[in-house]
Amino acid sequence: MTRTEVVERITECGLVAVVRAESIEQAERITEACIEGGVAAIELTFTVPKAHRLIEHMADRYSGSNEITIGAGTVLDSETARTAILSGAQYVVSPHLDERIVTLCNRYAVACMPGIFTPTEAVRALELGVDILKVFPGDIATPKFIKSLLGPLPQARMMPSGGVSVDNVEEWIKAGAVAVGAGGSLTGKAKDGNYAAITETAKLFIEKIRHARGILKV
Repeated sequence: MTRTEVVERITECGLVAVVRAESIEQAERITEACIEGGVAAIELTFTVPKAHRLIEHMADRYSGSNEITIGAGTVLDSETARTAILSGAQYVVSPHLDERIVTLCNRYAVACMPGIFTPTEAVRALELGVDILKVFPGDIATPKFIKSLLGPLPQARMMPSGGVSVDNVEEWIKAGAVAVGAGGSLTGKAKDGNYAAITETAKLFIEKIRHARGILKV
């Protein structure tokens, strides 16, 4: 997929699964469960040991797939971003705004989603040409932050991450978020080996996102 196609796929679905897997096998099972639930993107974080190998494996497995896009999360510097991209990551997510990461992603035409928490950071990120602003941490920012920021910056595409759950996802979408990032609230049951629960939770996320967008009537 091209950079534009990756962003369109994420915003169309509205849900990114933030995965902190302990092994390739676990990551595969979480991904399969998410696909069954309708998730469009998997964010494999660099908090996982040897994350670049995991990204490479998953990117190869789903290469050419229209079901899922594989990205890298918790990218703290441009060196890690380059490693992620060379390993096959189709998008890069960071908890902060680092101009060197954005520049590198632009150089390789890879979607970039840096973390922002202030209007100043949001404007600077837009000036740098980022694809989506990751509002982080979401549990502190709250949906009101996005709604307020869209007043002066209606062109901004924002995605909260951290504290997003099936209980509040509709609030985020109605506030103007183009997508949400969900970690433990979506994939947490993997620790117990309950992958069916991940699929059902993903379906519920998607249903509530569609309802908030006015696509699904209940």
